[in-house]
Amino acid sequence: MRRWGSRRRTGARHALALAALLLAGCTVGPVFQRPRVPMPRHYRPSGTPVAGETAAPARYRQRTMPGTGPGARWWRLFHSPQLDALVQQALVDNHDVAAAEEALAEAQQGVVVAAASRYPQIGAVLGAGRQKYGAAFLGPEHFPPFTYFEAGISVSYELDYVGLTRHTIEERRALEQYQRSELAATRLVLGGEVASRAVVIASMRAEIHALDGLLSADRTNVALVREAVAAGSVPRLDVLTARTQLASDATLLPPLYQRLAVARHALAALLGRAPAGWDQPDPTLGELRLPHRVPVSVPSGLLRRRPDILAAQAQLQAATAAAGVATANLYPRIELTGTLGQEGLQPGQLFNASSTAWSLISGLTAPLFDGGRLHAERRAALDALHARADLYQQVVVNAFEQVADALDALRHDAQLRAAQARALSLSRRRLILERKSYLAGNSGLLPVLDAERERERAELGLLGAEEHQYLDTIRLLLASGGPVR
Repeated sequence: MRRWGSRRRTGARHALALAALLLAGCTVGPVFQRPRVPMPRHYRPSGTPVAGETAAPARYRQRTMPGTGPGARWWRLFHSPQLDALVQQALVDNHDVAAAEEALAEAQQGVVVAAASRYPQIGAVLGAGRQKYGAAFLGPEHFPPFTYFEAGISVSYELDYVGLTRHTIEERRALEQYQRSELAATRLVLGGEVASRAVVIASMRAEIHALDGLLSADRTNVALVREAVAAGSVPRLDVLTARTQLASDATLLPPLYQRLAVARHALAALLGRAPAGWDQPDPTLGELRLPHRVPVSVPSGLLRRRPDILAAQAQLQAATAAAGVATANLYPRIELTGTLGQEGLQPGQLFNASSTAWSLISGLTAPLFDGGRLHAERRAALDALHARADLYQQVVVNAFEQVADALDALRHDAQLRAAQARALSLSRRRLILERKSYLAGNSGLLPVLDAERERERAELGLLGAEEHQYLDTIRLLLASGGPVR
């Protein structure tokens, strides 16, 4: 008797708990919370040494401006109408952007589908049939086959007392936010790739122009040597040496033209076109203006700007909702169904008050035995939730790393560009002196050619340093980029 009383009290407690859930509309499962990430005040350690940071003249240095970060159209900081037109064209015609927009539209419809479960599902019923009851079912009564007609409406509604529907909607909304962030990331990366390709094309054009100048200088050397040979001041071997150097320098042009062609083809693809379908003037370094003040997001603001961080956060929220769905599936489901209509043996009887029929049914479906499937699904959902939390924190750490790398790169780029400018100035002065010495008969041809090589390396080095400074500026703007959320 004592055991039976205990069972009755246990059953009563379960009934009271179920009634409380029904009345309170309780939501089971985890609640989304963004993980706490250690938030540094600065991207780089204080006191980090940067070689030559103070040695670079002011015209080569760039100043970072911590704050809200670059605007949505960050590429306009380069003050290039041609670059602006290229990026705008890419954002309209690029197929990756179009695919990301369609994926977002699909996710938005998924939210609509999930949200529809919050409302009763109403359907119309209109039918006709012929039926015969078996003799064993009716006993001594006997009914001949008969035809019936029916028309009405049916209403069904699943009671969301543990939050199954709410968790499903939350998951779909999180996936929509993920696709929205993916679209923002696609746009951001596309703008960066277009700007980077434009810089590379401009740099290749400048290097080709510099090599054209070198070849012109080589031809001048050949003419000078021939004059010196004619005057009898140098041996004829110097003519062959000068011509050999001209032929050697001419081999440097084809690889540059190949790199230029590859960069132009890549830019055409970013614009959503085949290489043969794109023919526009190439950007030049003279048209681009390096921003001396670069806006940078503060570390706390980076969490609201970076599309990859927002995408990771949306995936974490979706995983949290999925764990809630898996938890809610452990509880019974309660469905209410009602019908109201007309039934009759003749079509004319359908709209008669005496033919009205209705039903109201409630059903409860509870899992009894599933081989541990539902509990395993819940544990798997919780494991996925923990994995997404770890991935979110790693994405944040990687974002801080990228900004820190770009900040250091800008400081070193300024020092390198200043050093290359000094090297170019000195190499030009040496070349002038070596040519004068050769014409005066005080030295041979080899010092002149060596001075030519130094000037060539210094000029190409300066162009390379300038290209790196532009590209690292773009990387910093991308690392801090994205619209504010």
